[in-house]
Amino acid sequence: HMDHYGSMEKLREAFDTFVENLPFYGFAVLCTDHPEVQGLAARVTDRRRITYGFNRQADVRAINLNTDLSGAHFDVALRRPGSAQPRMIEGLTLPMAGEHNVQNALAAVAVALELGATDEQIRTSMGQFGGVKRRFTQVGEWTPVEGQPPARIIDDYGHHPVEISAVLKAARAMQGQGQLIAVCQPHRYTRLRDLFEDFSRCFDQADHVLVAPVYEAGESPIEGFDHETLVTSIARNGHRGAATIVSLDALPAVLKGVAEPGAMVVCLGAGDITKYAADLAEKLSG
Repeated sequence: HMDHYGSMEKLREAFDTFVENLPFYGFAVLCTDHPEVQGLAARVTDRRRITYGFNRQADVRAINLNTDLSGAHFDVALRRPGSAQPRMIEGLTLPMAGEHNVQNALAAVAVALELGATDEQIRTSMGQFGGVKRRFTQVGEWTPVEGQPPARIIDDYGHHPVEISAVLKAARAMQGQGQLIAVCQPHRYTRLRDLFEDFSRCFDQADHVLVAPVYEAGESPIEGFDHETLVTSIARNGHRGAATIVSLDALPAVLKGVAEPGAMVVCLGAGDITKYAADLAEKLSG
């Protein structure tokens, strides 16, 4: 939401202020896998902090991660003051794929431990987690070829390049060599303009990228930044399967021409693409 903050420096200041306003008995839980958060952690000097992530310096660290159709399976290594050996919580299962979801789970583990939860409570609760609506939510299936594996349709709120990249990385981990189709409805012209180069490079995990017109969200078009220029830039950055669609109404016909048995179709965006995703299986089967 850079349109609200105006600059990266003001955004950093907002996070610094948030941590500084913690009460003396509180603590900050920080994902130091991200360089910006690493910088923030280094600036926290008068509040307690707990770091988490995949990096070896994290207080709460995920290791031994593997992913299958049932989700992510991993262990957690907990840094112990004064000891070179971490304490382990083994055999955790999160019924969601993706390193970004594991990172979110690590944050929950850090807070749960501070509140006195036991290892078994953490293990059981995580395994029963039902997910978050519009975060890699399967909304339907469709059979491109009778007698062959169905294509799965996924709805995800991801509308920032970092989110999109993380979602598609998770999808690729689940798909293996299977076909992965990303359907993107960019959200706001200003966001597309400000992050244009990042948007141009965040679809590499997908075999096909179908880009719909921008969801305006009350904004006026900005010359040079629309779904057509985005697809041109995606292709210029080396993607061989990027194409525009004239509207989301055209999506079923386009998918019938490209989707293979067993494909995964991931619909991405914060606009009305979620309604189209929900109806897609029915329209494809009709």
